[in-house]
Amino acid sequence: MRIALGQFAASPDWSDNLRTSLQYLDQAAAGDADLLVLPEGVLARFTEDRGQIRQAAQPLDGPFVSGLVGATRSVQTTVVVGVHEPAPDGRVFNTLAVARGGELIARYRKLHLYDAFDAQESEHVAPGDDEPVVFDCAGLTVGLMTCYDVRFPEMARLLADAGAEVIALPAAWVRGPLKEHHWSTLVTARALDNTCYVAAAGECGVRNIGASMLVDPLGVAVARLGEQPQLLWGSVDPDRLRLARQRLPVLENRRFRIDPHVLPIQSRVPVHA
Repeated sequence: MRIALGQFAASPDWSDNLRTSLQYLDQAAAGDADLLVLPEGVLARFTEDRGQIRQAAQPLDGPFVSGLVGATRSVQTTVVVGVHEPAPDGRVFNTLAVARGGELIARYRKLHLYDAFDAQESEHVAPGDDEPVVFDCAGLTVGLMTCYDVRFPEMARLLADAGAEVIALPAAWVRGPLKEHHWSTLVTARALDNTCYVAAAGECGVRNIGASMLVDPLGVAVARLGEQPQLLWGSVDPDRLRLARQRLPVLENRRFRIDPHVLPIQSRVPVHA
């Protein structure tokens, strides 16, 4: 499988972001990419008034996703992109849409909301309740996670249980002390935990770190970016995947299974010094 990771800084204008996404799709298709992974929430990005995300949200049959889905009719590349879609309670869902051949073939709504480091994603975003979402691409099984999900090892393990050999991880990883270290450590850990490839595409810009990377099943970052917009290329080697799972059989050696039951959202408890 040939993979392209499209790193860019989203603007407040969805049409600008669609244009950038289509440009990356053209480049990915021209380079014979089987899979293009774009960042989280690229429908629009706001650094100040986070509430604007509600006004910017579009349904999955809206112009942004429809434009990207339509563009896949003429290429062989599958695209994973993060958007926000309206939720019934007035908030939005943080959703990954997967397009191929002019159709929307999969959808995942982010389960773990970023209520951490003084952020409160749940103020404007409703959590999904999807079970692990996987899809086939170029003869391999690809699982879906979004950004903060990577901090929860059971999420990746459930995807591995569902057959994932590659995890597509769109993100908008917020800058901050030690945050780049957290990102690279967690992406690598999820690859090692499950002896799978992790294709992590990060948004860059003034708020987020970028740092897109493709990590192999033995924890080697085979390709990575810094903070600038760019298309990153990498390959998934089925032979290396098989070898890793033979030499490091963690999926066979484990003694516990993961219960796929989704827990209710817990109220955030203030931390006092």
